[in-house]
Amino acid sequence: MLSDLLASYGLNPTVALYLADILKLVVIIGLSYVANLIARSIVLRIVSHYISNNKIKWDNFLLERKVFHRLLLIVPALLTYSLAPVVPTFENLIYKLVLTYLTVVALLTIDAVLESINDIYQTFEISKVKPIKGYIQVIKIIVYIIGGIIAIAALMGESPVILLSGIGAATAVFSIVFKDSLLGLVAGIQLTANDMVRIGDWIEMPKYGANGTVFEISLNTVKVRNFDQTITTIPSYAMISDSFINWRGMHASGGRRIKRSVYIDMTSITFCSEELLEKLKKVHYLKDYLEAKEKEIAEYNEEHQIDRSVRVNGRALTNIGVFRIYIHNYLQNNPNISKEKTLMVRQLAPTEHGLPLEIYAFTNNTVWVNYERIQSDIFDHVLAVAPEFGLRLYQNPSGWDLQNVVAKAVGPDYPEHPSAT
Repeated sequence: MLSDLLASYGLNPTVALYLADILKLVVIIGLSYVANLIARSIVLRIVSHYISNNKIKWDNFLLERKVFHRLLLIVPALLTYSLAPVVPTFENLIYKLVLTYLTVVALLTIDAVLESINDIYQTFEISKVKPIKGYIQVIKIIVYIIGGIIAIAALMGESPVILLSGIGAATAVFSIVFKDSLLGLVAGIQLTANDMVRIGDWIEMPKYGANGTVFEISLNTVKVRNFDQTITTIPSYAMISDSFINWRGMHASGGRRIKRSVYIDMTSITFCSEELLEKLKKVHYLKDYLEAKEKEIAEYNEEHQIDRSVRVNGRALTNIGVFRIYIHNYLQNNPNISKEKTLMVRQLAPTEHGLPLEIYAFTNNTVWVNYERIQSDIFDHVLAVAPEFGLRLYQNPSGWDLQNVVAKAVGPDYPEHPSAT
């Protein structure tokens, strides 16, 4: 035996025995390392080649998550465990360490398998409606707790049941340590069960500065990629306790609302003159309306014998009224405006800024860029066409307005006066 050989060189028999077992242990570790290299270079290469060349897709996720890499870590452990009796001095310690090592390998493997399951699940459309990442994380916590108990029991050489019996006393500690996880679990179940938020939803939560698309729902957090490409992380339970806006309904409806006003200078509102009406009758969107309206008003005034020599008597068309009808007809004929949803042009209460004329309609395109383009095109036209109806749009006086007032007051001597040289 090796210990006898070392003792023959004059070493103390006890020292020789320990030294011999240490040398054997070094050899066993070396053999285990070689076994691991062989397993990785041969078995793993074969498995990787097979997975990469078959038609099955889900096993690629197992390979990416290194499930097989971790499984092969069992090979050196099993070899070490089987050779433990060769080292009687450290045999019991080797058994404990190997069992602990196998427990850790098992935990890492289960972790990789769970991540692979989540990756596979995300390839299906239902994953956007019913994400399972939160549940996967709960399972991981449970697995790691059980694995930790088993590993500690293996090191102590005791039964795991003894350690599990003490878990009840530690419940309060766990409830404090994993408070966010427990709240997140409950919130995640409620979010999923009530279909409150999905991956891909556009949400707004001003309290947390979130305004963008949800791209991850986990046990503790909901991650939102804002439109400025920043990322906001919101606690899952906050989405149950606080309010937020989910724009999914808008996308599902296929229409996005336009609700914006232009302000009319009320001093420019007047009855339509004959000249203005004749000009407006040439407008495509007003011709039929004006002819029918003029006939209706004339019949009414004649029936009631109204003296129209005074303009306030009877009924008459106003430029603001005709302008409102024009905008309505313009929107009705706009291919980008939904005809199935509410469409109106209305007056709001007058303010110090003038008379608000509000457009309330829905585009038939919900894409943000397209929506803004459609809305801008509409108001470009409205702002440009208002003077054709004898209307002035209101805005606060600018420097240019004040400069014109001064120029008119001073006369040609003013440097900015149009006639100044």
